[in-house]
Amino acid sequence: MFQNREGQRVPNVTFRTRVNNEWKNVTTDDLFKGKTVVLFSLPGAFTPTCSSTHLPRYNELAPAFAKNGVDSILCVSVNDTFVMNEWAKDQEAANIVMVPDGNGEFTDGMGLLVDKSDLGFGKRSWRYSMLVKDGVVEKMFIEPVKEGDPFEVSDADTMLDYINPTAKKPDQVVVFSKVGCQFCAKAKALLTEHGYDYADVPLDNKVRGKVLGAVSGGVMTAPQVFINGKLIGGHEQLEKFLAK
Repeated sequence: MFQNREGQRVPNVTFRTRVNNEWKNVTTDDLFKGKTVVLFSLPGAFTPTCSSTHLPRYNELAPAFAKNGVDSILCVSVNDTFVMNEWAKDQEAANIVMVPDGNGEFTDGMGLLVDKSDLGFGKRSWRYSMLVKDGVVEKMFIEPVKEGDPFEVSDADTMLDYINPTAKKPDQVVVFSKVGCQFCAKAKALLTEHGYDYADVPLDNKVRGKVLGAVSGGVMTAPQVFINGKLIGGHEQLEKFLAK
């Protein structure tokens, strides 16, 4: 079992980072002093769960965290600054401050440095998240000690629900479209007009009919719009939905 450090100060560490191709020291005070901070730590950049779920969801919910009093969101990993910077670019994680704990000093100070030599990783961080106010840990979510890489409690939704159970989360919107389709363009313009941030999935002629037919229950015309897992339909159906 790992020690829960709620009520304690975070370790005093200086992180070596690269900004604009120059070395820059970033201290614990720089990151936490006088701020409300959400921090999540994970085993490694570019690894599957970290890249597919953990980091992206924190990046996606960053505006909701900001509306609920969080000044910044930090991602800590026992990786060097070059790796962390490239991972941030790859993930387009502009809302996240990447913290390279290359020597594992911060993670060790938190008592969460673990040996993953069996995977060829060496010493890495156990997965966890915490809410820190002015350098003092208010709340920690530490993953249970199990085989593998458990991911059950350190996710962004759990943390946001702790901060504010009624916080408004961004809608999940996907538009299946085709290039040059005027109705697709109109549908996307409507979504933008109503403040929806959407993912556009353009489909070519070879697969469009099969894909749209499969996801929409037989309708093979573009666009097809989904909001929070619910099929809204094409441009006209979207217009009626938004009119409500």
